[in-house]
Amino acid sequence: MTPARRGLAAGVAAYAAWGVVPLYWHLLTAIAPVEILAHRAVWGLVAFAVMAAVTGQGPAIRAVVRDRRAMAALALSSTLLAFNWGLFIWATLRGHLLQASLGYFINPLVSVGLGVVFLGERLRRWQQVAIALAAIGVGRLAWAGDGVPWISLALASTFGLYGLVRKTASAPALAGSTVETAMMAPLGVAYLVYLAATGGGALGHVAAGPTLLLLAAGVVTALPLAWFTVAARSLPLSVVGFLQYLAPTGQFLTAVLAFGEPLAPARLHAFGFIWAALAVFSFDLARAARRPPAGASAPEQAPAPTLR
Repeated sequence: MTPARRGLAAGVAAYAAWGVVPLYWHLLTAIAPVEILAHRAVWGLVAFAVMAAVTGQGPAIRAVVRDRRAMAALALSSTLLAFNWGLFIWATLRGHLLQASLGYFINPLVSVGLGVVFLGERLRRWQQVAIALAAIGVGRLAWAGDGVPWISLALASTFGLYGLVRKTASAPALAGSTVETAMMAPLGVAYLVYLAATGGGALGHVAAGPTLLLLAAGVVTALPLAWFTVAARSLPLSVVGFLQYLAPTGQFLTAVLAFGEPLAPARLHAFGFIWAALAVFSFDLARAARRPPAGASAPEQAPAPTLR
């Protein structure tokens, strides 16, 4: 399997998993979001460590740890990811999954903008139209009295920046994710120890079902993130953003059909503009993929996703 095909398969798997993960967190509504986040960090590290050991990533991890620039980048990506995780869990458990899904619908366009600013990618005309439509959708929510959708904007910006940092960090996918999660875990352990010392915390105080769900949070966390980092390093940032549609679609349907969140007219109008933006963006991606580069004389020279 070529790097591009492997990256595409990993990206589809990651975003499909993230689309249905709110159903998992919803089973833990009796537990505080910050405690769930701590468990994600701790058990996520365990899962990543096992995966790294099985796949022989020890030398790669040691190389990353010795690379100061890579460690600095992973420290930043770890911070962005922790904030994104925590906010998404909070939004899911507090009845704001629709706004969270809006954030992940916006994220592909944020990724394009970051690619323009930081990677020197050119913003094509139809991409400009798509970004303008998305801005109108966000403005529609604010104009309707819902206020600025800060959950949406925060999730979109932190995850867009996370993808950018991981794409530019000189760290292999699994090794980087292991080190990244290891940076979060000490704070998670400290918080869980504090809860246990003060007589709080879920472990030992909840039924076996929620306890097992907390322990399994490592697998739920590690597998999609590992798939995502493979995709982020194997595909152009714009293609990674295109795959992002899968996750918010699943989250949107979960919020409306499973959780019963109200879809007011203003929200529906806003989503309409966002979906129109993504339709324009998809059209532009397909159009660009069919167009051969300047000076190409044969179809095989047309651009394709490559490792970069």
